[in-house]
Amino acid sequence: MNHPGKCRNLHGHSVKASISIEQEQLNDQGMVCDFSDIRDCVDAYIDQHLDHNFLLHKDDPIIPMLTANQERFLALDEHPTAEVLSKMIYQHLKQSGFNVAQVVLWETSSAHACYREN
Repeated sequence: MNHPGKCRNLHGHSVKASISIEQEQLNDQGMVCDFSDIRDCVDAYIDQHLDHNFLLHKDDPIIPMLTANQERFLALDEHPTAEVLSKMIYQHLKQSGFNVAQVVLWETSSAHACYREN
């Protein structure tokens, strides 16, 4: 919403995520954590909130029409950029108990956004 370029038009993305988890010591299996634990946590979050969903800023004027037609959408306080989606996944992982260092979302092979705290 309010973007001056072609991205102001309705469009979607298929993204690739790179997630970094850090620990000061390895566990008794010699790992920071099992990759499948990270994948399962992120997959569940994406399936529930992001996949096949219409992501919009909470002030988007199309929301009343979507609501009236019982269409699935997620209204966000921020614009649904790759940066914001990286932040959302980061926060979910952190709330799920992972010591997440950063989340990078790749929109294309040459364009990515990274979110980390500190």
